Amino acid sequence: MGRTVNVIGVGMVPFSKPGKSDPYNVMAAGAIRAALVDGGVAFGDVEQAIAGYVFGDSTCGQRAVYEVGLNGIPVFNVNNNCSTGSSALMLAKQMVEGGIAECVLAVGFEQMERGALGSKWTDRTNPLDKHAAVMNDVQGFTAAPPAAQMFGGAGREYQWKYGAKKETFAQISVKARKHASNNPFALFSDVVSLEEVLASKPVFDPLTRFQCCPPTCGAAAAILCSDDYAKKKGRSDAVKIIAQTMTTDFSSSFDEDSMIKMVGYDMAVAAAKKAYEQAGVGPEDVDVVELHDCFTANELLTYEALGLCPEGGAEQFIWDGDNTYGGKFVVNPSGGLLSKGHPLGATGLAQCTELVWQLRGMADKRQVDGAKTALQHNLGLGGACVVTMYQA
Repeated sequence: MGRTVNVIGVGMVPFSKPGKSDPYNVMAAGAIRAALVDGGVAFGDVEQAIAGYVFGDSTCGQRAVYEVGLNGIPVFNVNNNCSTGSSALMLAKQMVEGGIAECVLAVGFEQMERGALGSKWTDRTNPLDKHAAVMNDVQGFTAAPPAAQMFGGAGREYQWKYGAKKETFAQISVKARKHASNNPFALFSDVVSLEEVLASKPVFDPLTRFQCCPPTCGAAAAILCSDDYAKKKGRSDAVKIIAQTMTTDFSSSFDEDSMIKMVGYDMAVAAAKKAYEQAGVGPEDVDVVELHDCFTANELLTYEALGLCPEGGAEQFIWDGDNTYGGKFVVNPSGGLLSKGHPLGATGLAQCTELVWQLRGMADKRQVDGAKTALQHNLGLGGACVVTMYQA
């Protein structure tokens, strides 16, 4: 193991609907400046920058960082689909951990278009062709958005396997909106009832519109540093990254004709197991979780993948309220992707920001009492799953 890595500063801008946001470079600069102020760090102290985004021309990262300062530091551009923000965070962590730099910036941003995600390049191999082949074999294709078919299909498989009710998936959205009602950064902060979630437009059974995260524009950033740097700055409130792992697909993603496996279940299981081993803690030690709820079906599956409940136990876990305040864990106190929205490059760093606020006791009305250990899960098909653990 290398040096201890701290998150000394975090920042984000409120997420917004496509067409309603500032340009990507303006949003990113806002998040960077907020993180610098939060960390008590001058931009001149930053030695390296990792910029994450999915949609945009080459070197958007440079253009975003240039808004804050022009001092010739290395700027690396990262794209790992929906786990891009956490991938940028992981590279920044490795730079500090390996002694390459004392203070590193990770920033994620996205200026998205309206409508469901689709392929931008049709003249080359689609990076999700293996995933699409599994879906074609198992359930075929419909006119629904491809991602909703994939995660909705995984939800159906779970229903067939364990008998989960459609209301169980919908209840996750009810919880998400209730949490988001206390988050000024969330795109959707109005509370919804179970009946309203079920009555919203069908997308792909069991998913309805309120069970799918929307395309969103936004940015978030984190400043990472060594122990020595944090001490030099007199920061006793720096949050430590006690474990971080990334996994990509195993053969089980494609060889078992399982929609659950295809959407990243085994990636999440393996990443979580490695993270717990690295940190020397178990799921029972976790107080607060930000996980990748791109669809309610994925949140339900991820409870089990992360060991928050036993396999087949997610339905009971949900109805017992063990995923919210007063239960065993508070999952997505921010409201998650379902409520905040999902600007692909920013999501992982927005999760980091929320958890740092929680561990510092700065989350206001959504504060998890006594939060000491936090778990973050960020998933991108194609595939990459990043699990990060933090401690106050």
